[in-house]
Amino acid sequence: MSEDVTLSNISMDFGKFRAVDKVDITIKAGEFFSFLGPSGCGKTTILRLISGFMDPTEGKVLIGGKDMTGTRPNERPTALIFQNLALFPLMPIWENIAFGLEVRGVDKVARRAKAEELLKLVDLHESADKKVSQLSGGQKQRVAIARALAVEPKVMLLDEPLSALDLKLRQHMRAELRAIQKRTGVTFIYITHDQGEALAMSDRVGVMSQGVLQQVATPNEIYNNPSNGFVASFVGENNIFDGKIKSIKDGEASYETSLGNFAAKIGPGVNKDTPVRLYVRPEHCTLTKSAAKSGNSIPVEVTESAFEGNFINVFLKDKAGHTHMAQVQNDPSAPPPQRSAKVQMNFDADHGVLLAHAKTRS
Repeated sequence: MSEDVTLSNISMDFGKFRAVDKVDITIKAGEFFSFLGPSGCGKTTILRLISGFMDPTEGKVLIGGKDMTGTRPNERPTALIFQNLALFPLMPIWENIAFGLEVRGVDKVARRAKAEELLKLVDLHESADKKVSQLSGGQKQRVAIARALAVEPKVMLLDEPLSALDLKLRQHMRAELRAIQKRTGVTFIYITHDQGEALAMSDRVGVMSQGVLQQVATPNEIYNNPSNGFVASFVGENNIFDGKIKSIKDGEASYETSLGNFAAKIGPGVNKDTPVRLYVRPEHCTLTKSAAKSGNSIPVEVTESAFEGNFINVFLKDKAGHTHMAQVQNDPSAPPPQRSAKVQMNFDADHGVLLAHAKTRS
């Protein structure tokens, strides 16, 4: 009940502006794949190219190995869920779900039976005769998913469907979406600017910037081994240091900055002459009264702390006035240093990585 989707070196131009630049990737059948990136990076354009609302300027879209060139949206094995859901307020829920079947000429009895089946799938089996206005935001999301599944698509396309929901409901719906995708086996292609959504739900994530696909990997790989500076800074928080590489030996570099020399790992494609920055995750930083005997250490002053529940973000200022952050566990027996305290921010060489800048349009 699913198909793979291949974007074969596709580009999309709007006049002189290139919105998508030579994206080449195969999304596997039955995979939950997310395109992640800021507004204007080209991810929604990719969704419209897959669904058939646009044709690429260059390259091809293939679904199940079949070239979709010239195939209209209603003839493709896809279903698209928009951000605004577009449910029909005057129809009962079951008719909303079965609307696509009605358009295809399916009789009422069969439509109702299919709607009831899908309502059970999305855990709304008692809501068939309710109106849209009687449902919560999360329930409306599930109705939209059920309606899309009614026409038995091989590929489900979702354009930021959770963005209008509050935080707790978004977190709940992440789990719901993932569970529905696993139960149905349909290929899900999800568009989002929310890194939490992409990392929590996806089998793989494609990070985009300015029309260019920067990295494709599992959520764990994206977070722990970013391919360049854009991916590192967009996915999660980072302390970033400017400087230059002095030397490289055995996969580790000596990196010279205005704050001193640091030891760090080298990222993909980095050599001694590559312009790089040093990236260090806040959770990999420790705060001590004196400099660490081993590893990298920076004298800083505490400027502020932000309580986040199970952890605390401690904001710091170095001698040049640059801001950094360390993330510490919420442990009442070991509270973080107070504001104005002079401390050392430490990190191991294995937790610092030197990364090149983002790939740019060709």
